[in-house]
Amino acid sequence: MEIERDEFRTTTFDEGSGILELDWTDATARMTDAQFRAALERFASHSVVHKSPNVLIDVTRFAHQMSPEVGAWRDEHVIPRYIQAGVQKMAFLLPAGVPGTVESGNLPAQQGAATFPTGYFNSRQAVLDWFAAD
Repeated sequence: MEIERDEFRTTTFDEGSGILELDWTDATARMTDAQFRAALERFASHSVVHKSPNVLIDVTRFAHQMSPEVGAWRDEHVIPRYIQAGVQKMAFLLPAGVPGTVESGNLPAQQGAATFPTGYFNSRQAVLDWFAAD
């Protein structure tokens, strides 16, 4: 079900699979860091409301150039909300040809302040298979 949509993103939740998805749009090319932070905070709040164990962020069309401090801000303000929500797995769907993916041999792993593994994928089906695996 679609939860929210604006020019930068669409957020959906599939209750059956427990997947909360953030799908970024091409409009992110003109997004500010403040808009990006606000979008992440809204998305994290949806993870708490829906208690989603699986989070998928589709960055295949993401074009925002984040400032360097956004990563530390995310660890401090967003990751704790994912932990509160009970997120068990996070996946990023990357554009075709981007290296460092699960398909190329890089296994999902915990990162930064997260208590759950994060995987980087080139294939939506590979993400779904990973989410479905115990």
